[in-house]
Amino acid sequence: MIKVNFINEYSFDFNPKKVLKKILKMVCKVEKIKSKHFVSIIIVDNKEIQRINREYRNLDNPTDVISFAAIDGEESLPTEMGDIFISVDKIIDQANQYGHSVLREFAFLATHGIYHLLGYDHMNKEDEEIMFTKQENILEILKIGRN
Repeated sequence: MIKVNFINEYSFDFNPKKVLKKILKMVCKVEKIKSKHFVSIIIVDNKEIQRINREYRNLDNPTDVISFAAIDGEESLPTEMGDIFISVDKIIDQANQYGHSVLREFAFLATHGIYHLLGYDHMNKEDEEIMFTKQENILEILKIGRN
């Protein structure tokens, strides 16, 4: 089970915390996660995510989602998975760019961040295919389509 600490100052035309809980429940079911975990998901603007990207990744541009896995030995909760930052500006821009709903883009980026915390990445074609297939599977099960 994964509990979420959701920090958001932006309004959506859906309940983002409810969507996150459904995603986390389904990820736990599909990935057979039985122990208790905790994740923080923080919605920020492009300016803030660019600052984070510059500070931690030496990339001076806004990105859509950044995940930081908890490091062993940190003074954090023993079950903490990490933090996920998502840009509200990118959610809206990419939903328009890809021609799907803001809900779909939000759910995609949240699921993407969660799979990063679970150790998945997309640095090469094979890993990308595995990760994106898992993400799409979760969204399909939850009936969060591209239109």
